[in-house]
Amino acid sequence: MAEEIEAFLAAPEQGIAGMEGYAQVMLIEAETGIGKSLAYLVPAILSGMRTVVSTATINLQDQLVDKELPLISRVLGQDIGAVCVKGRQNYLCLHRWYQYRHSPQMSLVGDEECDLIAAWLDTTETGDRAELEWMADRGSLWPKISAHSYQCIGSECPEWSSCFVNRLRKKAATARLLVVNHHLYFSDLALRQRGFGEILPRHEVVIFDEAHHLEQVATAFYGTSFSQYQVYDLVSDVVQQAESELPAEEGDRIIGTAQGIRARIDGFVSRFPQKRGRYSLLELIEGNLGWQEEVQLVVDGLQRLADALLELSRRYDNWSTLTERAGELCQNLTLVGMPEPGLYFDTHVFWYERRERSVNLSATPIHVAGDLQNSLYTAVPKIILTSATLTTGGSFAYIKERLGLAEDSRTLKFQSPFDYRQRTICYVPGAGFPEPASPGYETALCEEIDALLKITRGRALVLFTSFKGMDLVADHLSRTLQYPLLIQGTASRSRLLERFREQTDSVLLAVASFWEGVDIAGESLSGVIIDKLPFEVPSDPVVQARMRAIVGAGGNPFFDFQIPRAVLSLRQGVGRLMRSAGDAGLIAVLDSRLFSKRYGSVFLKSLPPSPVVRDMVEIQDFFGMLEKMV
Repeated sequence: MAEEIEAFLAAPEQGIAGMEGYAQVMLIEAETGIGKSLAYLVPAILSGMRTVVSTATINLQDQLVDKELPLISRVLGQDIGAVCVKGRQNYLCLHRWYQYRHSPQMSLVGDEECDLIAAWLDTTETGDRAELEWMADRGSLWPKISAHSYQCIGSECPEWSSCFVNRLRKKAATARLLVVNHHLYFSDLALRQRGFGEILPRHEVVIFDEAHHLEQVATAFYGTSFSQYQVYDLVSDVVQQAESELPAEEGDRIIGTAQGIRARIDGFVSRFPQKRGRYSLLELIEGNLGWQEEVQLVVDGLQRLADALLELSRRYDNWSTLTERAGELCQNLTLVGMPEPGLYFDTHVFWYERRERSVNLSATPIHVAGDLQNSLYTAVPKIILTSATLTTGGSFAYIKERLGLAEDSRTLKFQSPFDYRQRTICYVPGAGFPEPASPGYETALCEEIDALLKITRGRALVLFTSFKGMDLVADHLSRTLQYPLLIQGTASRSRLLERFREQTDSVLLAVASFWEGVDIAGESLSGVIIDKLPFEVPSDPVVQARMRAIVGAGGNPFFDFQIPRAVLSLRQGVGRLMRSAGDAGLIAVLDSRLFSKRYGSVFLKSLPPSPVVRDMVEIQDFFGMLEKMV
């Protein structure tokens, strides 16, 4: 893999920057155990070309910087000079910190966390939150002192010269290797496209690790959104800044204007149904008399606030950023909340999401291929996409089509070196097991998982496609299982994984994010059990719009879209089992459609080469054999 990448990077550039056909693209599927991060880092470093490595998660960023790059540096005997760049919200804002530290509320009460941060600031060189291991994931303090872009006052800031983000940008500008995440990379692309400058320096190579996430991330950045909490954040920042910087009369006036907006947004949000989830915004608008007037009230209020903030910015420092934020919210709500018929309807899907305490409105592109063509493929000469899961049924066709890549784009596929045939077994229930939509499935599922866990003696990760399924099985196992039961939502993700690793016979039940990024080698994870094939909820408005587009183009949305996406998700879940050459155990997919439906063969073809069995006796024999091997 390293040799292929070396040759790819050494090939002469083609085409003209800014024009179609400029980028050369290579797709590499490298399954678990290949060591793909070393395989792309070494040739990238040796090439001398400025390279950006983009990952899907901050965890992988940290792993590359803390483990792989120091190893390569020792082996090559040279200082690589890599710089890790995260989203601004991961860094402390000195200006907001000093404001918070010296606010009237803080002078009345002591705060242990603030004392810890004050001590940390005497030693930190980065201001990176990751250094604060004691800080809770969802603590209330960090959002008040972090360096969000929409709260930055730029060169007007009194801490401009010592700003952690500015220091980072200066380092990044001279680095040959940058490690970022997909969200940051696409944020940079979106800024460039809108003419708002850039976050990252120009580069010759970008390597996307965990590239199966690219369409999802790109979708978020090429769309437009408006949220209730964005308004709340703006109002809160206006109030805080007015109290600390303005004379009383002017401060009271702008605070009154800002708080009036908060009342208006609350009235607007009350028009949305209480049921949580993602739904069509256009359908809501059609059945909602007075919608236009309600949106216009909020737009007018935001515009009045923007005008008042503009007037302040002409007379006082540090108010221009708040003015821009109010104007942008006004524009976004106008575009998303009052869509012009026909203007974006063919290219975007309009939807809203009701969460526990907020409502978000979005206009999302149905296809991102065109945006990628205009912003990415015309800007960077060498692009590498790699992941453990890029193919479905052995083909790269799906990922190429979704990302707008040429059919003749270079592809490579490396199978895992792990001995799946001897060290794993794959179980699918027999022909009598009910399909997920059939009566009796839920009872059969609970009993099947219970029986499998007795054979594996706990030591299993059980993955679900919904919280409803997880809760159902959790209730059953809590009455029957003799092993420690860990359930997503009862503790933080990191704490659950730590306990799962330490308690060898424990069972972890989880959904969503646990299908990826769980890297537990050894006996603690001796079984991965999946409740059913992970088809996406077809009622999701973005999924519906993309399926309609496929129908309009003469395709079959089930085979062209739903199945490939489900295959990639299944492969990610199954990939949690074998994390090292010494691992062994059970893969179980409790969905008889793998054999009863014609499309089941696509899923089976995409699974590792484990022997497939349909009788639990064979699983018992397999674990008996494993014990003898040990």
